[in-house]
Amino acid sequence: MFFTEAFPWFYLFNELKMRGFNVDVGFVTSHETDRDGKKIRRHREIDFVCNKGSKRYYIQAALTLPNEAKWEQEQRPLLTTGDAFKKIIITKDALAPLYNDRGILVMNIFDFLLDANSLDL
Repeated sequence: MFFTEAFPWFYLFNELKMRGFNVDVGFVTSHETDRDGKKIRRHREIDFVCNKGSKRYYIQAALTLPNEAKWEQEQRPLLTTGDAFKKIIITKDALAPLYNDRGILVMNIFDFLLDANSLDL
């Protein structure tokens, strides 16, 4: 089977490398207020930061996005980057590539793997 219990990160990584990207893990820091009103600093991980020339893509990968909490968990690091580079969530759930109301491209893993230009949609 193509998918197992864990999301196949290596398929994404290998495909990005074959497309000529330099691929890293990214971290963003956000300043938030907790329930008690105290300021806290949170560090969040971006699964893939892909660079090729002047192009940069931030990619989050999730096997499924079953509820709003999971959607927020995947979107939050992308929304705190502080820049205008393209932000993408790749999942098995998406039916067709689309931009959500926050400007994030959401696409199916198969659309990504089968179309070399899928990041430029």
